[in-house]
Amino acid sequence: MELIRLIIVDDHAIVRQGLSAMLTPRHGIEVVGEAKNGREAIQMVQELAPDVIIMDLNMPEIDGIEATIAIRTQNPDARILVLTSFDDQDRIVAIMAAGASGYILKDSGIHELIQAVRSVHSGHYVLTPQVMEVISSEAHQQKVEESPNISLTPRELEVLQGIVDGLTNQAIAVELGISKTTIYAHVSSILSKLNVSNRTQAALFAQEHHLLS
Repeated sequence: MELIRLIIVDDHAIVRQGLSAMLTPRHGIEVVGEAKNGREAIQMVQELAPDVIIMDLNMPEIDGIEATIAIRTQNPDARILVLTSFDDQDRIVAIMAAGASGYILKDSGIHELIQAVRSVHSGHYVLTPQVMEVISSEAHQQKVEESPNISLTPRELEVLQGIVDGLTNQAIAVELGISKTTIYAHVSSILSKLNVSNRTQAALFAQEHHLLS
């Protein structure tokens, strides 16, 4: 079985070392790098091209949100799993809007973390019930109209289905037989029409309003 190549980004050495010791190859995961801040993480991702990045939020120099934006700008398909002790709405919404694929808290168990890494690597979103509640609440605050007033083209509905299924832009492009650049344009149009900030909110909105039923 091919190992999932992982980078751990956290400003506390004891956290990095502890996670590295627990996430051993016997779990199908290989830690290929550790970074103590966002600046190091951005450079390390460029050099090592990991499969998954475990990202803390509160770090010196460049924090997790800025690092996620920079990494996703360089590689839109990068899979970033946030592991933090913060569960406030502003941070959750900001990091998910930046393009994170998952958000779990540091009081989670090791088995939950391992499953989250595997799920993110497979292209799925990982959100704890608390995080889903916060994101859903934020989506409601944007005062989006009910689904009958949403007009998506047939192609946009196909792309939205891919988003709900947790597929990357590249995977959606392959499935639909169109370019990734075209997928980016469709995703941008979908977010605008649904009046949401990111793919996660779009997926939640589509499910809540049965846009794909």
